[in-house]
Amino acid sequence: MSYREGAAVPESTSQDAKAPLHGDLTARVAVDTDRMSWSASPSPTVWRKRLHRVGPAESGQVTSIVRYDPGSAFPAHDHPEGEEILVLEGVFSDEHGDWAAGTYLLNPEGFRHAPFSREGCLIFVKLRQAPGPREHVVLHTGEAKWEAGPRAGTERIALHAQEGFRDATWLERWAPGTVPGEVAYPDGVEILVLEGELADELGRYGPRTWLRLPAGATHRPRTERGCTFYAKYAGLPGLRASIAGA
Repeated sequence: MSYREGAAVPESTSQDAKAPLHGDLTARVAVDTDRMSWSASPSPTVWRKRLHRVGPAESGQVTSIVRYDPGSAFPAHDHPEGEEILVLEGVFSDEHGDWAAGTYLLNPEGFRHAPFSREGCLIFVKLRQAPGPREHVVLHTGEAKWEAGPRAGTERIALHAQEGFRDATWLERWAPGTVPGEVAYPDGVEILVLEGELADELGRYGPRTWLRLPAGATHRPRTERGCTFYAKYAGLPGLRASIAGA
């Protein structure tokens, strides 16, 4: 099966479509998305694994892994409060272009498109979590230059960091054997492991594991064989909290 196909179930049977999901922003969350089942979306050929949702089922703040089957399409729609996409596999397309694996997109408020995929794709998506007058970003990370990170053994690529906004999003690459010591997150962090394995005192996190550490959290991350991950820092203050169903 292609593009990590798995059991597909209606969202109403996998989780209450009205209940918040991981809405308690004071809680640490770790989700191995490969162990989740796919849930149906409004399109019969687009599937999703929702990691976080607060608000209405189809118009709340949402973080998801989304799968487009080959030849699939989604109706044209707007993006209030913006949209962030990281293409994980395949080619994601819309009327503005074709975006291969490794492409990062930030579609700001007022952006409208009708996405599709000819061959199928897997994407990481954050909806309604980039409000305000953001710049429109299209970044092919495979062509971007890595810069030295803030800790020994680390490199990074800036995906989005804009004056006037607290949050900053990076692609980070840690060399094998990197052990930076205690790391603090004053405004929290969200991480999606892309390659290799990241670990800390509470566990090991392989590809497509999603982590969210709350504001004020600390841990001691490390990697034995190296890893690459998406990280969004200080994004939690912009999220709406709800502890019901968390």
